[in-house]
Order: sequence, then structure tokens, then C-alpha cells
Amino acid sequence: MPHNRKQVKRYRIGIVGAGFGVRAHLPALQAHSRFEVVALASPVNAARAARDANVPAAFTSCSGMLAGAQLDAITVASPPFAHRDDVLASLFAHKHVLCEKPFALDVAGAQAMVEAAMAAGTACGIAHEFRFIPQARALRELVANGHLGPLRNIEITQLRNHLRGAERRARSWWFERARGGGLAGALMSHLVDHADWLTGRDPAASAGILRTAHARRVDDDGEFSSDVDDGAFALLDYGDGLVARLCADATTAVEGYTCAVHGELRTAVASGPSMTDLTLFAVDADVTEELTCKPSPYAAYAGVNANVPPLMELYDEFAQRIDGAPNELPTFADALATQRVLAMLGYGA
Repeated sequence: MPHNRKQVKRYRIGIVGAGFGVRAHLPALQAHSRFEVVALASPVNAARAARDANVPAAFTSCSGMLAGAQLDAITVASPPFAHRDDVLASLFAHKHVLCEKPFALDVAGAQAMVEAAMAAGTACGIAHEFRFIPQARALRELVANGHLGPLRNIEITQLRNHLRGAERRARSWWFERARGGGLAGALMSHLVDHADWLTGRDPAASAGILRTAHARRVDDDGEFSSDVDDGAFALLDYGDGLVARLCADATTAVEGYTCAVHGELRTAVASGPSMTDLTLFAVDADVTEELTCKPSPYAAYAGVNANVPPLMELYDEFAQRIDGAPNELPTFADALATQRVLAMLGYGA
């Protein structure tokens, strides 16, 4: 019997990068109703990853994938040093693009991608999926509705233990500053974006430092040098009496995440063992109240990878952007603002 239900378009998408792209973006996209993963690209591991995940095609480069597969969109999850070339090639081919953070190695590269996106006119976004954690969204609502009063101070601290001196991690581009390695790109980029998102504006001024506690590291092949930061610390001035203090440190004994927004009426704190596992509290002079947050509609997929539920919500917004519908996709312009703060810290080439 005929019906009038509108057919929702599915978009054919390819993923560049066989690391986080395969661990998190691939399962998020394969579980998503609006996308069909038709190709993977990586210099070494694409064929194996495609075979294991039943992806139809594999290529050794983004350019090869663009030439050899029929695609509507590209997820660029290659290492940071490859983002600029992969994004520009995808935009030149008039594809919609979602790029992983850190966006670029420097401000000039970020600016080039922003300009290319404007010229291409396609849907473009940056993978700041932690905006879609339920407690983060609820915290932003508290800010937006004035529940905290005039904002004065934002504290965001991410503690990890995987870069302590005794920890072994194989040498790679991640330990090379010129190729975009280090904690500033990996974690501080998220914290800067989060502060900007909570305040609704870019900082007027910023200051900070990068710290390298362990310049000599050891893996199974012996000792090697690292010139990247294992701690990143920033102070952002948003004007109107509001500052943010950001800390990303991967050399601590404990792991945890805290985002505290202090207003003149109340404080709200989202904290927990990680950015994807949080509890939200509202605090004033008399009482501390735990707030219940509606879970992600994709919470059941957390067992695959903790990043999958927020990534699926991010891809909801990406699909909306491609559709030309209202959306909350983090933009290339947002990523450029973050890149300026990272450059102040000394991140990248």
C-alpha cells in the first residue's frame, strides 16, 4: 500500500586513518542510520581493517580513495600532519568533510582549510564529540539559562597516567612535535573547544605553557627521544570578568576529569573518571545537588568504545548539516579559534 513517509537519504562515507578512525569512527558510522561506510584509507592497515569490518574497499591514501570510490563524505582521522592535505583534497573533490582534532599543525594550515571549505560550499565539521556527553550538554544549559548567575571562572582538568616515565608506549609520530604529537593537540584541543562552547565565544587573550617531564622514553626497541609535551596548561580571558583555567596532564598517578563552572550565584561541576563517564552537581552556599541527565540515545553502544555514543550524536549533526537543516555541528571556524590558542602554547611545527 503506498505511503507518504519521506525517504531519508543515506550518505556514502569513507574514513581516512586506521587508528582512532577504525576504533571509534568506524563502529559509530556502521551503527548510524544516515551513513554507509564504503571505503577506508591508510598507508599500511586499510586492507586488513576493511576486511575485518566488512568495508567494501580499501586504499593506501585519501587521494586514492577519492579517485576510486563513490563518496558523499569523508572522515579525516589521519595523523595531524596529514590533515591539511587530506582535507584540502576532499574539499577539492567537493566532498563533505568531518575532520578529527587537532585540526592542523599551525594557524596557517587551519586558515587554509577554513577558506577551502568556504570555497567548496560543502558541509564541514570538527570532531569535538565531547560536546555531546549528556552532563556536558546539561552543564551548558545551566550556563545558558542563567542558573549560575554571571560567570567568573571555568576550571577544566584532564588527568591521565599513560605518559608517566615508567609507562611504555611505542615510538611514533605522536612523540614528534613537528608532526603534531603531544598532549596539547590530543587533549588540550578538546578543553579549549569545551571552554569556548560553554562561554559561547572565543577568548580575547590567552597564555600558557607546555611541559615535557619525560624527554627520554623507552619502548621495546630501547630508548628514544621525545620533544612533545606530556602536560599542557592554559589561561584564557573571555572578557566581562570571565576566565578559564585549563590543565591536561598525562603524568599523574590517578585519572580523572573535572569541568567546574563558577558563577556568582552557583557552581556546577561535571566530574568523573573520564570525559565520557561523568556526574553533574549544582552547588550553592547551602546545598550540593546531584542532577540527573537524560542518557545518550546511543548509550547502548558504549561497550564498543566509550567515544561511540557521542560520535554518533556528532554524526547526527553532520547529517543535518549535509541536509541543510539546523544543526549543532562544531565548525572549522571553531577549530581555527582553538588552533590560535594551541599556537600560543607552542603546539605544532
